[in-house]
Amino acid sequence: MKHSRNLHKENYPLAQMVQSYPALRPYLITKPDGGLSIDFADASAVKTLNAALLAHYYQVEFWDIPKGYLCPPVPGRADYVHYLADLLALDNNVVIPNGKTTKGLDIGTGANLIYPIIASRSYGWQMVGTDIDPVSIKSANTIIAANKVLTDHVKVRRQKQPQSIFAGVVKANEHFAFCMCNPPFHQSAEQANAGSQRKVKNLAKNKFKRGVNPDRNPTKTNLNFAGQANELWCEGVELRFIQRMIAESQEFAQQITWFSSLVSKKDNLPLIYKSLREQGVRDLKTVDMAQGQKISRFVAWRF
Repeated sequence: MKHSRNLHKENYPLAQMVQSYPALRPYLITKPDGGLSIDFADASAVKTLNAALLAHYYQVEFWDIPKGYLCPPVPGRADYVHYLADLLALDNNVVIPNGKTTKGLDIGTGANLIYPIIASRSYGWQMVGTDIDPVSIKSANTIIAANKVLTDHVKVRRQKQPQSIFAGVVKANEHFAFCMCNPPFHQSAEQANAGSQRKVKNLAKNKFKRGVNPDRNPTKTNLNFAGQANELWCEGVELRFIQRMIAESQEFAQQITWFSSLVSKKDNLPLIYKSLREQGVRDLKTVDMAQGQKISRFVAWRF
């Protein structure tokens, strides 16, 4: 089950979304049962669907990403934000803090800027996104500049020290209520590509059920799951990235209240817990999230 405050709990209201974002209309297809859908193996359709979701639910008039960059599913990203809001409420008489006095940090925000968009538009939080990639920073700044609803709530900073996570982007005397992160989770580019191909294969199996010709747009089928190297994989994979984040977090314990990171591989949890205990964290929480049959989770800690 998606979070109770997730605006995307039900099926996409595509007919209404077209009113908010007319560019979606050419991608709509009619299923055998008469309902509307899109071809989820078509990268252009998926990117346009994301733009329509952001326009319809979050009043973001312009959203785009460079070719080959990660196009994340909005509903799943929203869950992480809303569960973090529940975490912040624990220290606020079980009331979710709203407004710009609550400041959040998104590590590796990417070219898509999804987390800061959802967080700022859902709760009015002040968000700072960081990334090592200059193209991602440029794309994120373009999105911010094109949307008045974001310009006073979202900023991005380039991390110029690739081996650092907080150092270099968290300023002196700056305080964040939380940080969030969706770390790279593949060992190599080859493994990331193999994962994409599995997704494509699974989509192809179900195309007839959605009323889509399986031969339609055959050259586009692998683009939906694109992503740059820093978005999808890194040396040491997810575990080492999070362990590095844990080690560095102790140095910023006075500036960030809650540290958090998504953990895609459940088998990594025992070693993550061990690293957290070694750093002497005061509170540790694991929050499970469900998107259909897919179970994901994030780990949060503070000192």
